[in-house]
Amino acid sequence: MSMIDDVIAKVKEKDKDQPEFIQAVEEVLTTLKPTEEKHPEFVKAKIYERIVEPDRVVMFRVVWHDDKGEIHVNRGYRVQFNGAIGPYKGGLRFHPSVYLGIIKFLGFEQIFKNALTTLPMGGAKGGSDFDPKGKSDAEVMRFCHAFMQELYRHIGPDTDVPAGDIGVGGREIGFLYGMYKKIVNEHTGVLTGKGLEYGGSLIRPEATGYGLVYYASEMLASKGQDFSGKTVLVSGAGNVAQYTVEKINQLGGKVITLSDSNGTIVDMDGVKGEKWEFLMWLKNEKRGRIKEYAEKFNVPYYEGKSVWDVVRDEGLKADVALPCATQNEIHKDHAEALVKAGVIAVAEGANMPSTLEAIRVFQENGIMFGPAKAANAGGVAVSGLEMTQNSIRLQWTREEVDNKLREIMKKIYQQSIEAAEAYGRPGDLLAGANIAGFLKVAKAMLAYGVL
Repeated sequence: MSMIDDVIAKVKEKDKDQPEFIQAVEEVLTTLKPTEEKHPEFVKAKIYERIVEPDRVVMFRVVWHDDKGEIHVNRGYRVQFNGAIGPYKGGLRFHPSVYLGIIKFLGFEQIFKNALTTLPMGGAKGGSDFDPKGKSDAEVMRFCHAFMQELYRHIGPDTDVPAGDIGVGGREIGFLYGMYKKIVNEHTGVLTGKGLEYGGSLIRPEATGYGLVYYASEMLASKGQDFSGKTVLVSGAGNVAQYTVEKINQLGGKVITLSDSNGTIVDMDGVKGEKWEFLMWLKNEKRGRIKEYAEKFNVPYYEGKSVWDVVRDEGLKADVALPCATQNEIHKDHAEALVKAGVIAVAEGANMPSTLEAIRVFQENGIMFGPAKAANAGGVAVSGLEMTQNSIRLQWTREEVDNKLREIMKKIYQQSIEAAEAYGRPGDLLAGANIAGFLKVAKAMLAYGVL
């Protein structure tokens, strides 16, 4: 048994109640096996064992009261997983599904994603089982203020810089930053995703979606193709999906699906023009459900089904699939349906949306597969650019930030291709991304000695 197999077995034993974390560890470490032989110094220093253990885990109580005066208690988390190459960096997720295993999986993924951006950022993640859906602005504010009253002790511009994630958008970041600023009496770059008026960056809301499309464009370009005339499947209807759709429209493609937790719409004419504008209003201002899009534009709606269920059950045809909803949304049967649908490329906009079995189906059938830690790194890349702008007390133009984002996504793709080639897995973007990110972090850990 190799050291990596041994590490995976130990994680499965110690963290048996954290299936998402186990899945992330298995996916990454399995692809790192070619590094064992080339880097005996990593084996000797137990880098593989050390990298699956967080630097620290912070868990705390969050007490707040609703508009009726009733007191509620939630759990808050911050997992600072690995700070070898820079300050901890990673989002905060507010969702009922949040527990330690989810935060650990996200933080572990963030290590390699951040390393790939070429920016000096370590990996972390945090959040709470609080559900902002159905809450008033005042209730969300009181929760965010209570959450930050504990979190502030553990973060700072050169220590740990959180951002948003599912359930944490501009509204929540504003409330969180306001309380941080009040407590520490500093105006500093400790959170990213801030409003432009108080230190945010242009292109940050668009960054993950735009970056995903830029990365997928590199994948298509490797086959001499682009998005022009392509039919695209997109899941989700939140921030990532919204700006993915916008950028695909700009590049001449057509998005025919969107979804939320209640169901999926199929619009064969494409989500564009006034339809895209309605989507933005529906999800960002009204905070409504995707079913309302189907009702307004008279398109099919599939209650209780994901995009991938609809592809499987209805036999949709498409060229590219961009999952942007949540983890493990694409299973083996969905992947097989995408093969039948004629899809030539899958790039992940959500975090770990494809199961290991689904990924194997893609790879065995010659579908280009761009893993989340590479394909959806645009968000954290522009967060890193926001940190830089905060540090130098300047704000770059939209064009400057967008150009830097495009260049970063191109470099991520190139690093992945080069690492895959160098370690005997040519064309394997999953292995390439994992190896490239790991090497940077492992060499930094080795330089520090036994810590």
